[in-house]
Amino acid sequence: MKSQILGVNFDNLTPEQAKDRFLGLLESEAPSLVVTPNPEMVMLAQRDANFMELLNSADLCVPDGIGVVWASKFTQSVIEQRVPGIDLILAVFKSRRGRQARYFFLGGAPGVADDAKDAMEAQFPGLRVIDTHHGYFHDDFENEVVERIAAAKPDIVLVGLGFPRQERWIAANKGRLGAKVLMGVGGSFDVMSGNLRRAPAVFQKMGLEWLYRLLRQPSRIWRQRVLLKFVFKVLFERMRGK
Repeated sequence: MKSQILGVNFDNLTPEQAKDRFLGLLESEAPSLVVTPNPEMVMLAQRDANFMELLNSADLCVPDGIGVVWASKFTQSVIEQRVPGIDLILAVFKSRRGRQARYFFLGGAPGVADDAKDAMEAQFPGLRVIDTHHGYFHDDFENEVVERIAAAKPDIVLVGLGFPRQERWIAANKGRLGAKVLMGVGGSFDVMSGNLRRAPAVFQKMGLEWLYRLLRQPSRIWRQRVLLKFVFKVLFERMRGK
């Protein structure tokens, strides 16, 4: 079942169902795109029709932000749980089928993806990250990066270039990589590597990781303004009967 939030179609799934759907995509013949939009991404889609189309073309779209879950309460298909991207991919790593897959980590500052690879392979014995590449490459080197990924023959490519660059990069190149599943993971490599501390469990449970990041980095207040715009947009569209 789908839940549409400001034009973006979300799969209404539990975390366990989302993990199973992700693993099922490994059996598909065509490359599959997985996205985990938060309110910022939904708001970008309001003014960028191409990005809206990209999100709605995804094979799996689950809500990363608690704001999306809140907004779904104004729809006919209420989303009960958010599915943070990092939780989804860690659940895949933990599964037996997930550990059988071959991964490529693309993104982060130089060295971060390598550290994430080492940490995840230590945490999940049998996990195979066959190669990595940092995300600080210019467009002139894009073909070189694509060729390196294709040569590695991964099943799953995790792309941490930040949104919307990572989603657009995947959409532009997924047909050339030879992978089964491609997913944008934002700053997850920093968390996996231990370079960035994730919010304590109590913040995660309450869906307040954004608040924890804001408390640690007050400069993010300007970025968080989009959350208010999202709330007002949802309420306005509700009043209009949409």
